[in-house]
Amino acid sequence: MGLQEFWFLIIAVLFVGYFVLEGFDFGVGMLMPFLGRRHTGGDADVAPTADLADPDKRRRAILNTIGPVWDGNEVWLITAGAALFAAFGGWYATMFTAFYLPLFLILIGLITRVCAIEWRGKINNPRWRMWADIGIGLGSWIPAILWGVAFANVIRGIPIDADAQYTGGFFNLLNPYALLGGLTTLLAFLTHGAVFLGLKTSGVLKKDAMRIASLLAIPTLVVAAAFLLWTQFAHGNGWTWIPVLIAAVAAVVMVIATQLRREGIAFAATSIAIGGTVATLFSVLYPNVLPSSTDSAFNLTIDNTSSSHYTLTIMTWAAVLITPVVMLYQGWSYWVFRKRISVDQIPEPSGLPSLRVPE
Repeated sequence: MGLQEFWFLIIAVLFVGYFVLEGFDFGVGMLMPFLGRRHTGGDADVAPTADLADPDKRRRAILNTIGPVWDGNEVWLITAGAALFAAFGGWYATMFTAFYLPLFLILIGLITRVCAIEWRGKINNPRWRMWADIGIGLGSWIPAILWGVAFANVIRGIPIDADAQYTGGFFNLLNPYALLGGLTTLLAFLTHGAVFLGLKTSGVLKKDAMRIASLLAIPTLVVAAAFLLWTQFAHGNGWTWIPVLIAAVAAVVMVIATQLRREGIAFAATSIAIGGTVATLFSVLYPNVLPSSTDSAFNLTIDNTSSSHYTLTIMTWAAVLITPVVMLYQGWSYWVFRKRISVDQIPEPSGLPSLRVPE
């Protein structure tokens, strides 16, 4: 394996980590408006607690499940973007030109979500928290859809000329295959987030989360299977069936586990299914990094877009030294915050009650 192949693999691994870890963050944010309401499951054996009576405490418990980890999960995207820029500058330049609007919308969504999460508890005012919840929701729904649209277009190919310039428009990106990709990531992240909430909460909130996960599981399996089969038959080859089958088996296990309310197995299955899907996309892409729908002679590949051998060598040494430290730290943070969260453990809201929020 040469350095170009090595860094293509590293970028693929970084995006796998990002979609698996940030995927449940997006799912939690998208589910907050639904799971944040009062419990309506009709469980006669459940005692009347804050879990049943206080929607704001339910939303705070939901948000607290990702509170210690969401910003660390975003580091995977920052690292992937930096690696892409440094290792394959030509790929980075053309892709960001072609996908300028969708990537800009993703960035706006991520910024909105960051601000909403950080500022939600700063003022003890229901209207303030309502607008923060809207920001969290929008900052989760927009990237969840557009990441699938963007990656599907990378696999399908876009109009690129001999000078590696994008010659299409925004509506070139809104094709049936790309829209199916967006629906796939949307449903996958929703299911992943619901299962994560089932894993990280207790009481009625856990029951509600797993009920939603069981409802989402089968539609997610059907849509993801359609997208993966389309990808494989249109762009794959013999050996790319391996990640497709891994993702498919994991998705079936996910459906069974959610129906049986086995949240641990379900979360492992959704993680493997999402990772297998991303691995499939990078597998069918190699050795291209951005195919041209104009002429295959204009395809961007790992060879014609990579940095110099010296640059890749320096990057490799830096990655070897730094990556284990980052992985150990993030693993430690997940271990420290491994306990389940109950709505009854959420204290009364704090903040600055003296500040008025405009009506």
